Amino acid sequence: MAKYKLEYIWLDGYQPVPNLRGKTQIKEFESFPKLEQLPLWNFDGSSTRQAEGRSSDCVLKPVAVFPDSTRKNGVLVMCEVMMPDGVTPHPSNTRATILDDPGAWFGFEQEYFLYRDGRPLGFPAGLDNFPYPQGEYYTGVGYKAVGDIAREIVEEHLDLCLDAGINHEGINAEVAKGQWEFQIFGKGSKTAADQVWIARYLLMRLCEKYGVDVNWHCKPLGKDVDWNGSGMHSNFSTTYMREKGGKAYFEALMAAFDKYKNEHIAVYGPDNHLRLTGLHETQSIDKFSYGVANRGASIRVPHSFVNNDYKGYVEDRRPNSQGDPYAIASRILQTIATVPTP
Repeated sequence: MAKYKLEYIWLDGYQPVPNLRGKTQIKEFESFPKLEQLPLWNFDGSSTRQAEGRSSDCVLKPVAVFPDSTRKNGVLVMCEVMMPDGVTPHPSNTRATILDDPGAWFGFEQEYFLYRDGRPLGFPAGLDNFPYPQGEYYTGVGYKAVGDIAREIVEEHLDLCLDAGINHEGINAEVAKGQWEFQIFGKGSKTAADQVWIARYLLMRLCEKYGVDVNWHCKPLGKDVDWNGSGMHSNFSTTYMREKGGKAYFEALMAAFDKYKNEHIAVYGPDNHLRLTGLHETQSIDKFSYGVANRGASIRVPHSFVNNDYKGYVEDRRPNSQGDPYAIASRILQTIATVPTP
């Protein structure tokens, strides 16, 4: 029997953006523990805006498990927050609202800024004294484009995620100085969202030793400067979209996304009005549109989708970098469910 360090990770009750929380317990197992072997665990919800002090217990229910290569016998345990009975989802538990569809596939493109001393890495003191305008930073190479410490962090984070079994699709420097992106794909309605939260956790924990913060805000430099914001473009498909599809179904699907555009915006991350302005490859927040290869549309339709008789995946470009991937996946699947399949 070996002692394993189980890091239970969950989302707190802060609004409009939940924070990641984590605490460690030690348990003995003969080998790396399976999900069904992990016990429920309680925590003080009064300290996370999830309960009152006079009745403070909330319960952590393990839902996904990953190896943690930074610790000897380390285990990362993604959890849902439950009420004290251990069965009823807590009101803050957005994962529990996702329709269970093993045929749903999601790919999330997580953008973020690396910050130190209140400004992005590579920005001089005083945000009125900007570096060279954006243009050379996207997928950039060299000290002028990406600096030194940023790539070290990004590469180390990639390795940590791969060690954990997270299905990274790739990484790249982004349009603004100090801005980066990673992409995660998963089959099943909750898989990719679980992995995005664990990847976020690993990045934030990694940055502690560098004295760097991760800024997830969608427009940290403000809307009045010519710097791109941060999104979390959400690529999605269902079994029907991949195998049946068709133009008529696709148009009905887009009509549903138009009908529920406000419901989508409500869960696509706070302050999106600063980012969805119609500039910097976005559609205005009060409009819905779709277009083939159009990065200025609400939903971008790949050429491959149309060429394959309207079968495959599409990309919702409205979710922002602070969005909760659980809430995003939940809303997308709710809207899809309203469209009849012939």
